[in-house]
Amino acid sequence: MREQDCIFCKIVAGELPARIVDEDELTIAFMDIAPATRGHALVIPRNHAADLLDVGPEDLAGTAIAAARLAARAKERLGADGVNLLNACGSAAWQTVFHFHIHVIPRYEDDPLRLPWVPAVGDPAEIQAAAQELGRE
Repeated sequence: MREQDCIFCKIVAGELPARIVDEDELTIAFMDIAPATRGHALVIPRNHAADLLDVGPEDLAGTAIAAARLAARAKERLGADGVNLLNACGSAAWQTVFHFHIHVIPRYEDDPLRLPWVPAVGDPAEIQAAAQELGRE
């Protein structure tokens, strides 16, 4: 399945250039053109899905497996000290290309990236309330 105006679908089809670093029957991985760190890549399913809530189970699993494979390669070949996997689902979560993708961001002890929030203990009552709303019915 393909979305006509999707730039990632055009990469899958070979209509737009990309530095492809990994691919299999379900996925393709290519370098991010605006990298956060050295080796920052994107892993996408070949089939179009707008976001995490739209992607099918097989494509989701395949993309996660490919992201893990690429993360291991970043540690081994690039000497990364760690790896972040990031998915943005929706505009409010910073998604800018609406084709499901996972960022594979190699992390280095001296890289400039920092968390976008300062982790701190939350309000126990609010945590409990949200847990009840999110829990199984």
